[in-house]
Amino acid sequence: MRPFVTAAVAAALLSAAACAPVIEGGPPMALPIGLQETAQIGSVTLSTDWLDAEEDFAGTFSEEVHEELSRCMWGTAPINLRVHIDEMQRAGRLETLLTGEGTHTLSGTVEFVDPADNRVLGRFPVSVATSAQGRLGGVLGDRQMMVSEEFGRAVCEQAFGRNPRDRGPHNATGG
Repeated sequence: MRPFVTAAVAAALLSAAACAPVIEGGPPMALPIGLQETAQIGSVTLSTDWLDAEEDFAGTFSEEVHEELSRCMWGTAPINLRVHIDEMQRAGRLETLLTGEGTHTLSGTVEFVDPADNRVLGRFPVSVATSAQGRLGGVLGDRQMMVSEEFGRAVCEQAFGRNPRDRGPHNATGG
């Protein structure tokens, strides 16, 4: 049953992935201080500009961002996240194999939304860059997972002032 549910969620996310932005837009706004301590991640909704990405990008992105936010939003008040990705660049596998270097980048805008009335509670741009993890990581690594995890971590740091994970090799970005 779980694979069916996962496939249905991924299909729904993919249908929205190349559409108009899901965000309302506007100037950056910090989350209210009280909400920083009481919020719990609800749903993650994604839209994108046209990106050079794999079919499973929406599912991978949503899962990784949700996982990171569940580590830094430990309250009880559900808050939804809407994300519009403007740009994504992944290091080329061949280039990384040859040079041992490469960087994956991702930028977009996030909005924290009250699920009760769809009111935007916080909004800000997020841009991240993460290493391709050398020759082996560049060839065999899941580039979309790495940059999505880094994006989720950056949202935690910007919105809540905390890194959801200790730095180290126990996660895709290593830090």
